[in-house]
Amino acid sequence: MSTQGHTWSRQVKKEDEEEDPLDQLISRSGCAASHYAVQECMAQHQDWRQCQPQVQAFKDCMSKQQARRREELQRRKEQSGAHH
Repeated sequence: MSTQGHTWSRQVKKEDEEEDPLDQLISRSGCAASHYAVQECMAQHQDWRQCQPQVQAFKDCMSKQQARRREELQRRKEQSGAHH
């Protein structure tokens, strides 16, 4: 049995399996729909070049999430500094 390249289909999670840490991170980011759109496109086309709109949408979503996270951490840092 030989395997070629990547298999781009989503794996169905079994009840007793732990969720992958990367999947948890993406779910918490609010970008899961964009991530799954990339995966589905890759499963369909097997060519990342044909999935650039989905990849860009996921990238934009994650960039916005990272900016929100930085702002939140900065706010917490400023608040904790004000208490000392």
